[in-house]
Formats: sequence, structure tokens, C-alpha cells
Amino acid sequence: MDAMTTNTASGFVEVVEVGTRDGLQIEPTVVPTEEKVALVNSMIDSGIRHIEVTSFVSFKAVPQLADAEQVLAGIRKRPDTNLMALVPNLRGAERACKTPLDGGVLLVSASETHNRKNLNRSINDSLHGFPAVAEMLRQGGIEVLGAIAVAFGCPFEGDLPLEAVLRIARTYAELGVRHITLGDTTGMATPRNIRATLRALRAELPEMEFTLHLHNTRGVGLANVLVGLEEGVRRFDAAAGGLGGCPFAAGATGNICTEDLVYLLHESGLETGIDLEKTIAIAHRMERLLGKPLAGQVMRAGPRLRLHAADAVPTAAG
Repeated sequence: MDAMTTNTASGFVEVVEVGTRDGLQIEPTVVPTEEKVALVNSMIDSGIRHIEVTSFVSFKAVPQLADAEQVLAGIRKRPDTNLMALVPNLRGAERACKTPLDGGVLLVSASETHNRKNLNRSINDSLHGFPAVAEMLRQGGIEVLGAIAVAFGCPFEGDLPLEAVLRIARTYAELGVRHITLGDTTGMATPRNIRATLRALRAELPEMEFTLHLHNTRGVGLANVLVGLEEGVRRFDAAAGGLGGCPFAAGATGNICTEDLVYLLHESGLETGIDLEKTIAIAHRMERLLGKPLAGQVMRAGPRLRLHAADAVPTAAG
């Protein structure tokens, strides 16, 4: 099965969990390998089919993800489970091909400054290196996916021309990539630029499928989901408890919360195949592992129809 095969039934939306990759990469508390494995297994048990588990990056750059091979080796996959990871270069591809990875994600920023900060190379250098990485992944039976960071604005350069995103998307299409993730890396996406970017991409690449990777930095993450849905997007990244953020970008904060997204989709009459209560439990588990409160809302309040005994709260006096 392709790493990003999607249920195309009417009303079905795919939620891609990125909590153990994007979620943990910025955290100073290193989560033990066995706990990461347990988290991913619980995500699979909740009904999440697509999980961006880790990243094959330099151990020095992101020590939290140095155990990529060990984590992937311990996961109990189901027949419909698709495990993904960032694969930024040939060294990463060599490592990835020795694991049960389903999808390798190529990554480049739409902004020159952010690409140099995040990947320590120019955009052109990243693009020129992609064919060799893609070839190695495919020889290893791994689907090649594309991702564009800061697709809706850069914290160093501000608004970016649509052509910057289109150029990268064209390169991916020429490589035979069928799925591109549009990254709102530091929460600069708005309903207006989400709509404009998607319409420009669809006009030029009508066969391409897009995932929205949204952060809630400025509190409009779920509003942007609704716009994405209106524009036909049926796949969204999210992280347990709202974890995440790019360690190489100013002002980066967490992703939209998995459990908040699942709640929104279910209450909008859409299907995900995911058990909301189990995603809430995962968020609480992540919170305990990191020893700090997370940003999720539904993990605090529970589903809308989770009722409480009347005598569990005081009665107003007077």
C-alpha cells in the first residue's frame, strides 16, 4: 500500500499524526525509545493510519530523534498502517532503507533564509539533491513524499511569492511525487493565504494531492482546517496535545492538536476512523512523559456529550 493512500469515500478525512516527530523534536526532555514505541502503538490502536514517526537527520542537530531505527523496529503495524519519516539527504535515505518505513518525506523551505537555518543549505542545493534521494528510497520500496516548509510565510522573510511554493511543487511533480505537505511552520497561515495557495497549486497541478500541516501559533489553526476542507483538502497533520515547533525558526509553537482536530471533524459530520477518547488518553500520556501541561483543549474538557453528575460541582449561593 502507498504510504499516503487515502480513503476516498465521501466525508472521510485522514488525520496524520506527527507528534513523535515534529512534536518531540523541539522538546529538551528526551523521551526513551520504548516510550516512543508505546506512543506510536497506542496511536495505531486509536485508529490513526498515517504516522510521521521520526526523522533521519543528524544526531547532533536533533538528538531527540537519534533512535529512529530503534523506534521503527519496535512498532506493531496493522495492514493499513503507514509509517513515515523525514529523509533530508542520501545518508538519511541509506538509514531509512534498512527500516520498515513506508514513506520518506523530502523537505525544502519556500524561503531561502529558513532553508539555510533548517537544513544548512540553499534551496537549489536541496532541490538538486532530491533525485538521488528519491531513487534510493524507491529502490528500497519506500514511497517518496514531498513537503514544503514555511509555505504560508517565513518568520525571517515575511510573506513569500506564490511562485516560490509553485516552483518547489513543480520539482516534486517532475520527480513523480503524488503527495505534497504544505507546512505552516510557524503559524503564519491565514484563511486567506491558505485559500490562495491551494487554488494556485490546484490550477497548475490538478492531479497532486495536498496535506495541510498547520500550527496553532496565533490561534487560527482549526479555522484554517475549515478553509482547507472547503478547498477540498482531505488530509491534515496534527500532534498529540498540540506539541511541536521548528527548533530552527523564531517564535515556533505547537501543531494543531490531534484530539481537537478529530473532535472538530466528527462534530462536523466527517469520518476519520479514529477513536476520540483514545486520542485524549494519548495526549495525557504525552503530558505525563514530558512533565508539563500541553495546549490541548479537548483533552481537558472531553467530548461535548461527556456529562457530569450535578453534585460534582458546587451550587451557587445567594
